[in-house]
Amino acid sequence: MRKKKASSKSSDPKIRILAVVNGKGGVGKTTTAVNLAAILAERKQVLLVDADPQGSATWWIERSDAEIDFDLSQETEPKLLENLRQISDYDLVVVDTPPALRSEALKAVIASADYLVLPTPPAPMDLSVLIETVQKAVMPLAVAHRVLLTKVDPRSLKETLEAQNTLLELGIPACHAFVRNYKAHERAVLEGMPVTQWQGKNAREAEADYRRVAEELQRDWNQL
Repeated sequence: MRKKKASSKSSDPKIRILAVVNGKGGVGKTTTAVNLAAILAERKQVLLVDADPQGSATWWIERSDAEIDFDLSQETEPKLLENLRQISDYDLVVVDTPPALRSEALKAVIASADYLVLPTPPAPMDLSVLIETVQKAVMPLAVAHRVLLTKVDPRSLKETLEAQNTLLELGIPACHAFVRNYKAHERAVLEGMPVTQWQGKNAREAEADYRRVAEELQRDWNQL
């Protein structure tokens, strides 16, 4: 586990588990998990659990020389992932899940989670896979969740609005906030840091998108 420096932030006695889920890769799942962990760690004690066998979050963070405000742990064993709620010393556990609907690890995480974020680009093919994920893996367990539209073309929002309407018609809740497709996200990964720390073109726009998402999720949590 990568450990952060000692913090004066107080720990909430009730831990919350946030899982980032999609049955398809390449949708911004790890980008969402890492950046939400970084933003939420500004006020909370946060552990990021990399449950994806590809280990993308681990590769991203462990190669970094930057100071990271959250802890990182890699764990793909379903029986251990069933015990996420027994983790102590944290307010929030963010889990980057494997992109496989039939994964036992994914099932274990969803069963333990308080809230799911389901990132997907608004393109019809990506959206159809996401809808399958929600209908087959999420709805039967009645876990609170929202779809997050990612990789949105900042020059055209028509596809995004159509995707939000499709989800609304199907009774699937979606975030009002969305994440635009900026190179800043890729560059931050290559330099081993969350987009909140990266300096470059569109960095602050990319950061602002995830800050809006974090704020919306926290408003949801307060109602649970």
